[in-house]
Parts: sequence; C-alpha cells; structure tokens
Amino acid sequence: MSNELGGMMVEKNDMMESWAVNITPGSRVADWSDEEFARAIREGIRPDGSVIGPPMPIGLYRGLGDDDLMSIVAFLRTIPASDNQTPASTYNFPLPPAYGPPVETVSAPPRGATVEYGAYLAGPVAHCTECHTTFGPQGPLFDTHFGAGGFKFHGPWGVSVAPNITSHEDGLAGYSDDELKTMITSGKRPDGSHMLPPMGYGYYAMFSPEDIEAVLMYLRTIPPLPDPK
Repeated sequence: MSNELGGMMVEKNDMMESWAVNITPGSRVADWSDEEFARAIREGIRPDGSVIGPPMPIGLYRGLGDDDLMSIVAFLRTIPASDNQTPASTYNFPLPPAYGPPVETVSAPPRGATVEYGAYLAGPVAHCTECHTTFGPQGPLFDTHFGAGGFKFHGPWGVSVAPNITSHEDGLAGYSDDELKTMITSGKRPDGSHMLPPMGYGYYAMFSPEDIEAVLMYLRTIPPLPDPK
C-alpha cells in the first residue's frame, strides 16, 4: 500500500511502532486548511496542537521553501480519497512539545547544479542526510556522525542498514559519479546487486539531470567519517 493512502508500518522497535497514516482527502486532513496542513508537514504540529512523532524528519522539513511546501500541499489534495484506517503510532519516550520555534517563511536556494541546491535536495526535500546519519537515543547525531550511516530499518524486506554517505573511504570515495547516480535512482550497485528499501529509488529516478548533479556535488563535500562502530 502506498504512503499516500496510509497504512504502511514505517518502523517497529523497542522505542516505537510508527505508522504512515492516511493523508488523502478521505482522511481527517480534508478538514485542515492549507496552512494547517503545511504546518503539520514543516513543523510537525497538527491543528489540535498534538505533535507528530518520528521517523517523519521534521527537523529537515523545517527547511522546506514556502513555494515547495505549498506545492506539496496542493499535490496531496489531488490524491484519490481513501477512508483507510491505521493503528495509532506509539512511542516509548516523550515527544517534544515542538521541534523548534514557529517557522514564518523559508526561501529555497536557486535551482541549479550547485552544492547549495544539492544540500537543499539532500536535506529538506529528500531527507537523505537524516536517514544516513548515525542515530543515538535522542535521534540523529548530526554534530558528530553526520552522514556516517548505521541506522537499521526494519520492514517486510528484513533489515536494511543505511550506508555511509560521507566522503570517507567507508562511504562514497570509491564510487564514480555515474555509479552513484545508478545507485540513487535504481538501487543497483556497481556489481549488479540490488539495494534494499526503504530508500525511494523510484522517486529519485525522477530527479532532473541537473538535480542529481547537484546532489552528488553536495555529497562529495560531506566531511569524511568512518562507519560507526
């Protein structure tokens, strides 16, 4: 079942059982205003004041540009309505009252094959940098293990571990740009083996050539870190 319809268990471990809920016009979001919907995405705050828990990457979504954010809301309004129901997500730790102060406005960097735009795509848009950062008890260790990988994803496919995407030899240093483009957009390694979900290869395949170039330019700038021990 697709994420748009809701119903997919995203993660189940000792800390949480997290579900992707229904976000079609057939769900409660149909009664949310565009501004309320946008706030839920970018700040993780529902109209009733409750907080959306992980693994939704609110910390990165806070950096979504205003135009991109409202384009996402407009697109979600067009998805065929479904009344699908899911269990509520449960967390064995307290959620924060908020993920930061209210976000008033954000301007995305100019589109182009630049490190700056690549950082925007790999961060707020595709949130690569969160999934591929080592996690600690309170979440991703951005200050000390940025991009070093190691997070385990549990799903119907079994267990997949987010690899190191820093410029270290444990990460991307040994791959050519063409090899990385194939891995990102098709999930196929240079030796022909297939990578596991949940990375959204099908979505990343829709990157424009300029977009994927920008992402690679940015990834090459991530300071080298070895795989976490």
